[in-house]
Amino acid sequence: MVKTPPSLYSAGQYQVENANAEVEALVEAPASEINLEFLYTRDIEFRQETIYFVVVDRFYDGDRDNSEGHNPELYDPQGEDWGKYWGGDLQGVIDKLDYLKDMGVSAIWLTPLFEQVEELFVGNAAMHGYWTKDFKRINPRYIGKGENPSLNNTQSTKDTTFDRLIAELHKRKMKLILDIVCNHSSPDTQGSKGELYDDGIKIADFHNDVNHWYHHYGEVQNWEDEWQVQNCELAGLATFNENNVEYRNYIKLAIKQWLDRGVDALRVDTVKHMPIWFWQEFTSDMYNHKPEVFIFGEWIYSHPSDDRSVEFANNSGMTILDFGLCVAIRAALAQGAEGGFHVIQEIFDQDDRYNGATELVTFIDNHDMPRFQSLNPDPAMLKVAIALIMTSRGIPCIYYGTEQYLHNDTDGGNDPYNRPMMENWDTDTDIYRYIRLLSGVRRLNPAVSMGSHWAKYLTPDVYCYVRRYRSSVCFVALNRGEDVTIPEVPTDLPDGEHTCVVTRNKYEVKDGKIYDLQLEARGVIVLSHVGERVKAQTIIRAQLNGVHTQPGETIVVVGDCPELGNWDISKGYPLEYINSNTWFGEIPFNESAGKLISYKYAMWREGQSPLRENTLNRRWVVAKEGTVKWRDTWVSGRES
Repeated sequence: MVKTPPSLYSAGQYQVENANAEVEALVEAPASEINLEFLYTRDIEFRQETIYFVVVDRFYDGDRDNSEGHNPELYDPQGEDWGKYWGGDLQGVIDKLDYLKDMGVSAIWLTPLFEQVEELFVGNAAMHGYWTKDFKRINPRYIGKGENPSLNNTQSTKDTTFDRLIAELHKRKMKLILDIVCNHSSPDTQGSKGELYDDGIKIADFHNDVNHWYHHYGEVQNWEDEWQVQNCELAGLATFNENNVEYRNYIKLAIKQWLDRGVDALRVDTVKHMPIWFWQEFTSDMYNHKPEVFIFGEWIYSHPSDDRSVEFANNSGMTILDFGLCVAIRAALAQGAEGGFHVIQEIFDQDDRYNGATELVTFIDNHDMPRFQSLNPDPAMLKVAIALIMTSRGIPCIYYGTEQYLHNDTDGGNDPYNRPMMENWDTDTDIYRYIRLLSGVRRLNPAVSMGSHWAKYLTPDVYCYVRRYRSSVCFVALNRGEDVTIPEVPTDLPDGEHTCVVTRNKYEVKDGKIYDLQLEARGVIVLSHVGERVKAQTIIRAQLNGVHTQPGETIVVVGDCPELGNWDISKGYPLEYINSNTWFGEIPFNESAGKLISYKYAMWREGQSPLRENTLNRRWVVAKEGTVKWRDTWVSGRES
């Protein structure tokens, strides 16, 4: 029997009337636990999360005794040398968990926690965590002084500060995302490069690479050359040779040990610098070890028009950070692009290139680019940007301190000045409040986390859109310009009075529209309506890609069980249109829960015979309870 964290959509959760009435107050996930058997994964559940990205060293110093580490020269207690450690640690994260929980954060992404090299490289220490020395040890600067950093030696006792962090997170129904690096180890620091350890035992050395753990092709010279990008060095970092099976076994075993300690998800650094076959092997091993783990990668400046990054997102076994949307948001809202919201809509218009657009991780800034407010200091415009990523498709990720308007504009806010020390913990800022309320909407309204995205009114300055799933709807209106009145705008909401989640203003919907909608300068309106939920002993979340439908056509699931119509195509279970590449739906299973079933997809067509897939039936053992996912691709159909 395998235990997983709670599922938001398990039977008996949230009555519809309560969800609509308490959307502002409810920002927590349910607290029930679900036992699953047979085949299952729950990574799709991450679409309801709100991620908060923490650079550990710059968040909060909860234990001043550990700050100096093995080499005090790398620590600056005054916080003036931006290349050195400033003292943030895991105790500091623990100390601020309630602050994050109350803001609506449900998953915390921490920069890498592995033991780092303890020397300077070009005047910089490894405070960011991406120059790993030992993947099986915790950075001593982040745990208690004198604590054993070895994952092996503390596996049974689980008594490190890291383990206490895991326990405190899970007690609050929050998740931990560990940032990992598989592409490289460390640069040349005082003649030492790529010295790698296995729990304290040296196993590789770039300068004495007798077992071929590293590539030795020098730095990338041509960034358009795929071979160079995948085999040459990034900024002088010792680049692993993924063809070496000893390396692959080492890195996979190390990451599995972190998963065994309670890590819930993985963010993977520099994925474009390793071949996709490596990631397919890596992710398969991780899912075999912990089927419910969620994994997303950093393909720097990925874009829906970039074939390679799209191929990676669709075929690597992990989703990716949505750089395409990030750059568009920064252009439209921070840099005043003439096209405005049209620039953002152009990204959404290409969602069909992804097999899982609703699982892309969205953001407006991070540790490798100037913060949003370094581009545009207007706090009202930041509010518009935050509302956009909190209500549009994808999983929103907030960079630490954004809710406190944290930014340093030295050198335009570029690295390292985009990593200032967290200073304020005010729970009354507008951004803190927006994140709290909209995180609640994401958890309560499945249209926001799982639904389709429909533009309803679009100008350079005004963007109105609807998120829709089954009978649940969320209407959003954003304004980057001055006060404006819109004569009428469709909302897809039921007629009647609706209250804005963030302003508490009331709006009358008639014939599905709002007439004379007044939007103040840099205004935000979010109207949430939660419809009837799918409830069952087991819920299967079926996603079908690769099918192109026309108006009047609907994808259904048919099979040899009552829930799927017992092969009666007229009683098949209908899915929801997400985009021209994706249909999705939650299928309730009660009678057939725990049984082996067969199924395939078909297409209802108005005025025509149905179309069935031309393939053998798929077979699946339905879990006895909980939430399961199916990910399938349409096989060309034949008329019934």
